[in-house]
Amino acid sequence: MSRFDGKVAIITGAASGIGKEIALRFAAEGGIPVIADLNLEAATATASEIKGKGSDALAIAMNVVDEDAVNKGVADVMAKYGRIDVLVSNAGIQIVKPVVDFAFADWKKMLAIHLDGAFLTTKACLKPMYAAKSGSIVYMGSVHSKEASKLKAPYVTAKHGLIGLCKVVAKEGAEFNVRANVVCPGFVRTPLVDKQIPEQAKELGISEADVIKNVMLKETVDGQFTTTDDVADAVLFFAGARSNALTGQSMVVSHGWFMQ
Repeated sequence: MSRFDGKVAIITGAASGIGKEIALRFAAEGGIPVIADLNLEAATATASEIKGKGSDALAIAMNVVDEDAVNKGVADVMAKYGRIDVLVSNAGIQIVKPVVDFAFADWKKMLAIHLDGAFLTTKACLKPMYAAKSGSIVYMGSVHSKEASKLKAPYVTAKHGLIGLCKVVAKEGAEFNVRANVVCPGFVRTPLVDKQIPEQAKELGISEADVIKNVMLKETVDGQFTTTDDVADAVLFFAGARSNALTGQSMVVSHGWFMQ
């Protein structure tokens, strides 16, 4: 018996990066990952890859800031599988600029994807979870849920906000045996981070190597990037918890950058 046998997990932003790794690992432990992504073609490719390894998977198009799209996606999953055991709210983007230069439209876009997306997917998934009296919601936070870096005002604000949402969902969900947690990774070498390296080098007037060593990994104990595997370990740990003992908690996965 694997710990996720027959369980269904909706994972947003799962066509690539951290989300994809979580989907692969969930499937490897007997679960059925739903690859919910803005890019249906990429989501379908990830689902096909998982099916090729002998597991079930479903790809759905989901824009997490569109309430109708979120509700339709969740309804489609319920129609097919009749259950939603886990939600991993992982979809996110990054825009870097100092506050003084940050366009209001970009600020709103960042908060919408990270916070509105988490709220809408949570709200939609809580209904079937409450009815089943069981469920786990895992939000993808960041070390920036705990502290700050220059150039990332809306990202830091949103990631702090996920901690608050998680705590409320943990309190409201308790009577229905629904847990909520936040996983807070350090820098993971995904396309999102690779794109930031030249942007930060330009904004800060330093080399790309200096961005990696002296900005991104400066506070780690070993100068190492966090891996998608490290993050998936933490997500599955929370998703597979056997009791409410850990609900409402957040865990930093960052090679020692930020310690609690």
